[in-house]
Amino acid sequence: MFRHMVMFRFAEDATDEQKEAMRAGLRRLPEVIPEIVAYRFGDDAGLRDDNFDFGVTADFDDKASFLVYRDHPDHQKLIADLIAPIITARAGVQFEWATALPPDLPG
Repeated sequence: MFRHMVMFRFAEDATDEQKEAMRAGLRRLPEVIPEIVAYRFGDDAGLRDDNFDFGVTADFDDKASFLVYRDHPDHQKLIADLIAPIITARAGVQFEWATALPPDLPG
């Protein structure tokens, strides 16, 4: 499996309507990008002041499937139109992971 994780910090002037439009756009992506195996996102729980405001986790069968998602026109439009205008910071990471735990790790 291949996992993509991204976090956003919202701009102070980002409105609730803009944030909801972003969420609606994110909800639509699994419908239009079949390479997505699992897709979760949500607002930070607010347990630390230094956390980012919002996170997305997406799983794919492999790196090639992630690249399809990354470059997909609907994903790129969502970023340009609904995400970039309302964030001040972004952090991301992608990594491969096994679907089963190695025998030496607790479940």
